[in-house]
Amino acid sequence: MPAPLPPADHPGGNPVLARIDLRGSALPGVRELASLLPRAATDIDSVLATVRPLCEDVRIRGAQAVREITARLDGVDAEDFAVPQEALDRALAECDPTLRVALEEAIARVRSVHADQRRTDVTTQVVAGGTVTERWLPVRRVGLYVPGGLAPLLSSVVMNVVPAQIAGVESIAVASPPQRDHGGLPDPGVLAACALLGVTEVYAVGGAQAVAVFGYGAGSCEPVDMVTGPGNVYVTAAKRLLRGLIGIDSEAGPTEVAILADDSADPAHVAADLISQAEHDPLAGAVLVTPSEELADAVLALVPGQVTATKHSERITTALDGSQSGIVLVDDLEAGLRVVDAYAAEHLEIQTRNARELALRVRNAGAIFVGAWSPVSLGDYCAGSNHVLPTGGCARFSSGLSVQSFLRGIHVVEYDEQALAGVAAHIDALAGAEDLPAHAAAVRIRQRP
Repeated sequence: MPAPLPPADHPGGNPVLARIDLRGSALPGVRELASLLPRAATDIDSVLATVRPLCEDVRIRGAQAVREITARLDGVDAEDFAVPQEALDRALAECDPTLRVALEEAIARVRSVHADQRRTDVTTQVVAGGTVTERWLPVRRVGLYVPGGLAPLLSSVVMNVVPAQIAGVESIAVASPPQRDHGGLPDPGVLAACALLGVTEVYAVGGAQAVAVFGYGAGSCEPVDMVTGPGNVYVTAAKRLLRGLIGIDSEAGPTEVAILADDSADPAHVAADLISQAEHDPLAGAVLVTPSEELADAVLALVPGQVTATKHSERITTALDGSQSGIVLVDDLEAGLRVVDAYAAEHLEIQTRNARELALRVRNAGAIFVGAWSPVSLGDYCAGSNHVLPTGGCARFSSGLSVQSFLRGIHVVEYDEQALAGVAAHIDALAGAEDLPAHAAAVRIRQRP
């Protein structure tokens, strides 16, 4: 069993980024390897007992329950949690011009990428007179959640709304937590982004209660068919609780980045990218996988200074000190590929020689950022890709948010009499094997005597 190496110390004496040495022996199987790697522990079940009565309260008492919960948890007491159109118009009018241009550019790039994800209906002629058409139809109504806790993620408005619009969703509602500093409204940047995208239905409600509002309906908010968007553990627990009543995109956990790098990587870039992800949340994961101990040492030497120089140094230090972050030393890049595939990161950076070649061999990642000039920050805002991605190893079996997330494939089956007759004997045999004679009878009754 590989043993952690002693972590390096920064000038304050606090450990940052513990090291795990996987060199010198054969790597274990995927499941065991994944268990050895740093990752935040999230226990959604532990908060269900808190979330369930809260959601039930919204289901039973509606808007009054939302008002009381919001006053208790967010310190905002508003009779109506619907954001008035004038507030959206004002937020856009007062938006800093530089920020507005940046939002417009992000919207344009995300639209460009997501427009190519649109599906077209396909008809397959199985036999003469027998066709199956696959139609792609959008969800009718969606609720999009935009966090506003440690950081108001106005970029998440873009990432949620654009693919829903391109998919053809006819009714879109956005919820984001009220801010006491902004008169009980969501962050002005969030409102400006909604206004730019033409979203007029916005609610100042956050946390699990926002998911409950979407799921059950409350006040002027009608129930939705699907809820998407990142959030904290309470939001995730509410999505789990209401799943089935509503569709959800995923059960997102704390954000994470893994960086596969060799000795060609710039340690200052690597350190900055680890820190940028740790900035999100004290539970955020930041993992470097490398065969170069020299690079590891250089990164460890640079991290303290970069952390000290940035605004949220306490939050970042907590994240980097945590069991979810670390440096994993491997024998070579082949071993490194096995490690990052086992980890299945939300964000994976490849900073190596022949980075694109290695990136194309990765099987498990939410999004892959190739080379020195493609940091995760680019994908968070302006690459055109989506930043709502699977976390916690879920990239092994799920994808990030896309136009496809809001579409449903429906098979339309159309056979004429002759085509049905041609397959009737096979249906009879299969129904007999399954002891479902009425299935066969439903076909036989259509056959001419």
